[in-house]
Amino acid sequence: QVQLVESGGGLVQAGGSLRLSCAASVRIFSNYAMAWFRQAPGKEREFVAGITWSGSTTYLADSVKGRFTVSRDHAKTMVSLQMNSLKPEDTAVYYCAARADLTQRVRIQPPDYAYWGQGTQVTVSS
Repeated sequence: QVQLVESGGGLVQAGGSLRLSCAASVRIFSNYAMAWFRQAPGKEREFVAGITWSGSTTYLADSVKGRFTVSRDHAKTMVSLQMNSLKPEDTAVYYCAARADLTQRVRIQPPDYAYWGQGTQVTVSS
């Protein structure tokens, strides 16, 4: 069983920064690839960033490249999303997701992930 708990969301002005964290309760954290998705009202859930089990490979959606960074801490069993230069269009509920995966490929479709957190709201004001 995998439990994921996100934190760090909030209200920020455009151009500001936020750091989201996802704490994973899992027996072997290094067996899991991790990802962040987001969902804005009336829109489908979309991929934001992903990181492989080892942390050696990351992949970011084009819309956030150059602004967001994803990382993981195996000792703390945590994955983080550093978000800089935030824009109003980044406003959404952000979800952490996990899948048991020992490949070096980052999956970007929601059905690829079996475990999800409850989400944390990020609101960027203009």
